[in-house]
Amino acid sequence: MIGEISFKIIGCAIEVHKHLGPGLLESVYQMCLIEELKMCGLKVESEMYFPILYKGKKLENKLRLDLVVEELIIVELKAVEKMIPLYNAQLLSYLRLTGKPKGLLFNFNCENIRKEMDSLVTNEFAMLPKE
Repeated sequence: MIGEISFKIIGCAIEVHKHLGPGLLESVYQMCLIEELKMCGLKVESEMYFPILYKGKKLENKLRLDLVVEELIIVELKAVEKMIPLYNAQLLSYLRLTGKPKGLLFNFNCENIRKEMDSLVTNEFAMLPKE
């Protein structure tokens, strides 16, 4: 199931990039990706806020996630000149702090979005039922 959802998300990102190309603001790509995901029948929540739990205490500041699809996959969007390791570390931290099993990271400011994406999983992913 999570593999199918990931495949659909990647297809939607490719479709958005194909129509818009590089050079726009992240917010434009996000708005169009949300629309594309909904057209594919996926449940998507944008600008989700999750509380930060630190040593059992819920802190006032919250994490802001670009997209959460089907309550399983965090999707982080970038429109940057160059991807840096910090973006992967950030997504991995989001996954760990929220308990979500998988994350996808896309950079829309590129010629080929397939080469500018990453897929990350956590230990929760390994515990999911086999598809």
